[in-house]
Amino acid sequence: HVQLVESGGGLVQPGESLTLSCAGSGGDSLDGYAVGWFRQTPGKEREFVASITWSAGNAFYADSVKGRFTISRDNAKNNVYLQMNSLKPEDTAVYYCGRKEPTGGFGSWGQGTQVTVSS
Repeated sequence: HVQLVESGGGLVQPGESLTLSCAGSGGDSLDGYAVGWFRQTPGKEREFVASITWSAGNAFYADSVKGRFTISRDNAKNNVYLQMNSLKPEDTAVYYCGRKEPTGGFGSWGQGTQVTVSS
C-alpha cells in the first residue's frame, strides 16, 4: 500500500510564502504518475489546488491559486512541490498530495500538512 508524505506546512502571515513537499513512501511510488495537491478545511470537501503530469509538461491550477502557486516535480528525487506565494487567510487548510490512479481519480493520500495564514 502506497502512502504519500506531505511536509512543509506552517504558520505564516498574509503575503508570505511556503513550499510544500510531497514524497512517496516507497522508492518509486510517484514514478509514472501525475500528482495533485488538494486542500481541505473543516466541514468542507477536499478541493483541487494544482496538478502536474509525470513529464512535468503540463500543470493545472484552481482559479483561486492561479498566478500565486506553482507546482513542480523532481522525478529523480521522487518529490513533488507546491510553491505558494502571496498567501491569503483563505488559503488556510490541510494540504494533501495524491497521485492519479489508473481509475482516473486521485488517491494514496498522506496525513496532510497544515497551512495557516494569519496575522
